[in-house]
Amino acid sequence: MKAVRVLVAGAVLQLCLGTVYAFSFFQKPLMAAFGWNNAQVAWVFSLALFCLGGSAALAAPLLKRFGPRPLALLGILLYAGSWIAASVALQMRNLPLLQAIFGIVGGIGLGLGYVTPVATVVGWFPHRKGLAAGIVVMGFGLGALLMSKLLAPFLMHLSHNALPVVFRDTGLLLLALGLPAALLLARPPSAATTNAPVAPCHPFPSRSFIAVWTIFFCNITAGVVFIAFQSPLFQDFLSPRHPTWSVEQLAAQGATLIALSSLCNGLGRLIWGRVSDHLGSLITFRVLLLAQVGIFLLLMTTTHPLVFAIGVCAVLLCYGGGFGTMPALIVDLYGPVATPRAYGLVLTAWGVAGMVGPAVAAYLRDHALSRNYLFAFAAAMLLAGFVASRALAQPPHLVLAPEE
Repeated sequence: MKAVRVLVAGAVLQLCLGTVYAFSFFQKPLMAAFGWNNAQVAWVFSLALFCLGGSAALAAPLLKRFGPRPLALLGILLYAGSWIAASVALQMRNLPLLQAIFGIVGGIGLGLGYVTPVATVVGWFPHRKGLAAGIVVMGFGLGALLMSKLLAPFLMHLSHNALPVVFRDTGLLLLALGLPAALLLARPPSAATTNAPVAPCHPFPSRSFIAVWTIFFCNITAGVVFIAFQSPLFQDFLSPRHPTWSVEQLAAQGATLIALSSLCNGLGRLIWGRVSDHLGSLITFRVLLLAQVGIFLLLMTTTHPLVFAIGVCAVLLCYGGGFGTMPALIVDLYGPVATPRAYGLVLTAWGVAGMVGPAVAAYLRDHALSRNYLFAFAAAMLLAGFVASRALAQPPHLVLAPEE
């Protein structure tokens, strides 16, 4: 019963942290209100993901020393607090301060908060690690749904589009939801780790770990170009077909796509995580990489908004699948004892991808280049990830006795 409580608490905490994935909801409002361009606003999101990856790598030794509860509390305090402090930066119209507060401080909170429940819950469910990790990280994917369709529109309406007020109130609500969840996290029992099979190899440094890092980086880079700009891109598809629609109507459609794709992002983490328990983690990763290549090639041939929306949702389903499958792949390759450290280090790929993907997308948009360049870039990244996966041998599928 305690394992289930920890699982639910981890998913709720991830739900709070995952609201960062709806940052594209604020892309155009921030540009319109303060006169900033795509690249300037995208840097806020990019910095957050970069610092997430860096702090996640540092979280592993801290997790072993202090346990999950203090790290989770610190993570949600920093992340939710960055929303509140960012409201002051917006009042001052200070972009560097916004980037420092939300991007750096908030990103550090994201990293500490993200890696902690994932590494903890996998220890509670060693024989269902893919499913357990998928449920927890599904919360992160669904955070964008919470933000884009419920929290952000409600607060924007309530405050008459006053962005500083929206950011402040978002932070307060995240604190109210995230702090109780962080308090419920607990170390897994020793049997969850010591009785599990231990892989013979150490993950650092090794050729296999470089391949794992590259796979994760490529999959995230391709997906994050949509996460950072899916709302503006969708509005670009809609505008020629609906020239009479207002800015508000287009923004509402963009928010709907964010909500739908975030649902796919969340479900993908659960579905693909579960598939990896049966198919094997490495084979699962290869399948979702190649599937996305086909999707991006299809998007290069269409101008229809519905096809684009379906493509975004399909890509985010696979993007989320990468997060649901990676913890299982780490355990399969390196064993449960090394998992916290290995998983923390591989999350640095998320941080680097968070810098590269939005930066490329923002550059192409600010220079009015065809979106097909963006889709081709994403397809090339995914192919590179598949090639990197060929450097790995399928790890043995670990099957443990069911929990009593």
